[in-house]
Amino acid sequence: MLAETFVAMPFLVISVEGTLRAADPRYEEAATTLGASRFTAFRRVTLPLIAPGIAAGAVLAWARALGEFGATITFAGNFPGRTQTMPLAVYLALQNDPAAAIALSLVLLAVSIAVLAGLRDRWMTTS
Repeated sequence: MLAETFVAMPFLVISVEGTLRAADPRYEEAATTLGASRFTAFRRVTLPLIAPGIAAGAVLAWARALGEFGATITFAGNFPGRTQTMPLAVYLALQNDPAAAIALSLVLLAVSIAVLAGLRDRWMTTS
């Protein structure tokens, strides 16, 4: 889990950083002039402003971690039921049972399509 977090975290960090840079600091300043503490301004103004960036970064990081192969096998090994991920299971099944490897690959494909279908409104809407 640590290896996957290490590999996928840059997707979240870059998304949140870009969203924070694009957020207008005047909203937070206005909240503080109206009497809000720094924490309240962050919680009630900044977090709702950057929530789409956090969500997008989390989805990107999750997708990257889901498909991670190298870091898992290098740092965590491949112990079935303990550190095995779907790509590792596909890799091992491909050597012994190609039909099972195809089935596992289709599960990964179905999950990816479901995520894309769930997020289609984010890309399809015109602003």
